[in-house]
Parts: sequence; C-alpha cells; structure tokens
Amino acid sequence: MAVLVLGGAGYIGSNAVDALIEKKYEVVVIDNLSTGYKISIDKKAKFYEGDIRDRELLKHIFQVEKIDSVIHFAALSLGRESIDNPLKYFNNNIFGTQVVLEVMEEFDIKHIVFSSSATVYGNSKTDYVNEDIETSPLNPYGYSKVVMENMMNWVSKAKGMTFVALRYFNVAGAKKNGTLGEVRPRLIPTVLQVAQGRKEKMTLFGDNYKTKDGTCVRDYIHVRDLIDAHILSLEYLQNGGESNIFNIGAGKGYSNLEVVEAAREITGQPIPLEIIASATGDADALIASCKKIKDTLGWEPQFSDIKEIIEDAWNWQKLYPNGYGEE
Repeated sequence: MAVLVLGGAGYIGSNAVDALIEKKYEVVVIDNLSTGYKISIDKKAKFYEGDIRDRELLKHIFQVEKIDSVIHFAALSLGRESIDNPLKYFNNNIFGTQVVLEVMEEFDIKHIVFSSSATVYGNSKTDYVNEDIETSPLNPYGYSKVVMENMMNWVSKAKGMTFVALRYFNVAGAKKNGTLGEVRPRLIPTVLQVAQGRKEKMTLFGDNYKTKDGTCVRDYIHVRDLIDAHILSLEYLQNGGESNIFNIGAGKGYSNLEVVEAAREITGQPIPLEIIASATGDADALIASCKKIKDTLGWEPQFSDIKEIIEDAWNWQKLYPNGYGEE
C-alpha cells in the first residue's frame, strides 16, 4: 500500500517524500508545481502533475494506485499574501481540502496527516503555546488552517476517518547532504541570499513588537525534525491512534534580529539590514509547547538548534545558488 503525498514537490513535501522512501514506503505524489519543483521529488516516487481541486484526477489516482493514507502539504502559506488575496487562500486551502476529503470518503481512505500551522493561535497571551489555547488567527492563511482542521474533525466524527493535524512553527533548514532545501521567500532563505550577494540587503518588517528587541520572536524547527513528526503521526494512525492535534517546534524562540546575527556568524558575511514599518497580521511571539506530542508519540527534535538550521540551509543555498533547475 502507498502513501499519497499532496504537495510533494514543495519544500516540506519533497523532504517528506525523501524520508518516506528512505523508510521503504511506497509513495505517490500530486503537485501542481505552482510553488514546487519536479526536480526535488525522489525518482522512486510516482508523480502526478495536477491540482488537489481536480476531483477527477484524485479519483483516478485512488482508482489506479493502492493508497491507504494521505499526507497533506498542498496549501498556500504566505500570511502577507493571504491578507492581500484572501479568496485565493480560501479556494486553494479550504475548497481543495474539501475535495480531498470527499474523494477519500468515496474510496474509504481512513487516515490523513495534515500540515497545519502555529498561525492558528494568533497573538497568544502565554510564553509557550499549547494545543488547548483558543485559536485566534490574524490573517486569512491562519484562518484557512483552522477551517481545514475543523473540517477534518467533523469528518472524523461522522465517517470514522482519523487525522493528525501538526501545528508547526517556523520550519527551516535543509537535508543534511544539501540536496533538498527551501526556495520560499522566508526569513532564513532570504537572509542567506543577502549573504551570497544575490540581494542587496535584508529587510525586516517592524521593530515595535512587544519583544525583547522589538522584532518578531519565532520558534524554528528543522525540516527533518518536522518530517519525523509526520511519519510518527502516520504510523500512530495506522496503528489505531485516534484523531489528534499536536504542536511541532523546538520550544525556544529567536527574534528576527537574532536570526540575522546567527546568519552573520555562520556565513561570515556582514548582511546589511533595513527595518521598515510592519504590516498587520503578524503575532509578536510564537513559541511551541511540544509536551503533548513528546508524551504521545515519543517525538524529540534532533536538529533544531538555530545555528544548525542556518548552517544546513546555507549549505543548500551554496549548492543551488539560483534555486532548483537554474544551477
């Protein structure tokens, strides 16, 4: 039986496909390549180019492939973009997930692991965010994740389909050999592009947040630690585990300025910096409490020291200075 990975050509999805193949899973991938790269997909996986909103394509895949579980990475994920274009996010993320769940129900597929996000919490009033805190997203992206979780919860209750939603914090880093990394316009890849001289300067949004240096504080999780949590969650469901929601993070926060300083240390480059007015929709600080997944699944992060994350990301960007397919 095979695992269907939705969005398996993206940064996180391609790392998941790689790790599943390493663990001898049979893997099928669907990706529309809007933010993913075919070159990043392990050649041992079977690839379908297409969109999760394409009901007929999904039905075809379930008809011809022996799928028993789904891992869902196929969501748009830029908070600022979602503020400017909310309907794009609702259509892709919410409607897309509806189609997936409907086709899963039609073919009696019982397990799904879902990549959710810590953005569902918004501006938490506590230092460490646990899963019992009420969700209060600050942008349409975070709101779409809440709706997607709720959809899975209600389908689970009605149809016996079990799910794990992983609310992960800021994922970064790269595969240890430097072959799978991040192209997305996130903080760490962008700061390293400045270190390479591909960008003139690093721009940070805002220094008036309620944090120690005025810049946003985030919990950074290494992509391989995140993928280990996905595979443990999949095995948990396959072994009869009930539907659940888990935080994934390192349990420690770093400000944007601290990340820039760590990148300067790792790369040996000055990394010019400019701070401009902040946009709406960003939380001051988000740090994970991961006690629940540690107690339930025995998961522990292995690679999520910020300097190790940046070093691995730096190694990937040196191998792929212009991104996939443009070496």
